[in-house]
Amino acid sequence: MRALTPLFAIAALSVAAVSLSAQRLAATLSGNWAYEVVTENGTGTPAVVMTQTGDSLTGSYTSGRMGTLPFKGSVKGQTFTFAVNTSGGATLTFHGTIVDADHVKGDVDFGGQGGATFSGTRKP
Repeated sequence: MRALTPLFAIAALSVAAVSLSAQRLAATLSGNWAYEVVTENGTGTPAVVMTQTGDSLTGSYTSGRMGTLPFKGSVKGQTFTFAVNTSGGATLTFHGTIVDADHVKGDVDFGGQGGATFSGTRKP
């Protein structure tokens, strides 16, 4: 029976580590983010402010080219989406994955006029 005690301890530590990882992934998207949007024409670095309430996502997208624009979206598990309507009538739709509590990544659709990839890092 004593030989099994270390196995139980290892199993308990493993469960605790998995639980902690799940808690980190379940972190809210609320906060200030530094995004990097990579297109075939270059890279943009917008600031994104997100507020998550349950599965609802709202916020603002600020870039030197477009100014500050509001957005709405949703969160489902480890994925999220939000749409930014530009003053020129185009809609930028972000489809992302929560990598961990401080990192996101995904794709952007430029209203059927091309696309890009993005990554985001939570600002301290």
